[in-house]
Amino acid sequence: MKRRVIRIDTDVCNGCGQCLPNCPEGALQIIDDKARLVSDLFCDGLGACIGTCPLGAIHAEEREAEPYDELKVMARIALQGANVIRAHLDHLAAHGEQAYLEQAQEFLRERGIPLPQAERANAREIHGCPGSRMHDRRGRETSRPAFKAPAGAGRASELRTWPVQLQLLNPQAPFFDHADLLIAADCVPFALASFHEDFVRGKVPIILCPKLDHGGERDVEKLAAILALHPVRSLHVVHMEVPCCSGATALARAALARAGKKIPLHESIISLQGEAIAKT
Repeated sequence: MKRRVIRIDTDVCNGCGQCLPNCPEGALQIIDDKARLVSDLFCDGLGACIGTCPLGAIHAEEREAEPYDELKVMARIALQGANVIRAHLDHLAAHGEQAYLEQAQEFLRERGIPLPQAERANAREIHGCPGSRMHDRRGRETSRPAFKAPAGAGRASELRTWPVQLQLLNPQAPFFDHADLLIAADCVPFALASFHEDFVRGKVPIILCPKLDHGGERDVEKLAAILALHPVRSLHVVHMEVPCCSGATALARAALARAGKKIPLHESIISLQGEAIAKT
């Protein structure tokens, strides 16, 4: 399977920083007056940063995907100096990638490379877009009453992972392991009052708009990467009854075929009046 990864021509880059706000994964930083890709792990190759570079210094290159290897990444990072090493370690810490962070630190120790003094292994400094920072709160649920809340009472959110927008998700995110994935058209939560209780509870949600996102092949590729990289247990698609919304199911089927996976797929259709009218 191939995936796209950003490449920066540092001979052309002038360090203007216009690309940073358009990297939702926070994988780009300005270091030593140049834009740097500080972590292959969080670059999904969408290329949102490419069009904002006034000098054309950013490119997307396609290569065969391989399991992420922190030691290989550190071998490249270490050659770029202490500032880039520090940024990479901060980046792992900010995204909660503790296992990769420990591997990176061990890499440095084994080679006698000093750990940067400003490294923030336990800090919560966020680089890039804070809205795409990964959160996983599964297993921290408080006990819930066995009865349903009376009509009009506030409902607790069932959301346990973040982000939820397909274009912001990192296919490598560990919360996809053994997950029941929910692919929801983004109008559904507005129409269905019981969306959290009926669909989000116990699942890892992914939202998209089959008509307006214009993701097409890119969305199929990203969802296929998630399915290929993780032992997903089941796939649940919920969309509105309008014809264009059924594209969510088509996307899920295409991604399953691309990933070569046979995973149970369940489809639910919601009416414009907010009622479940079909379920498979």
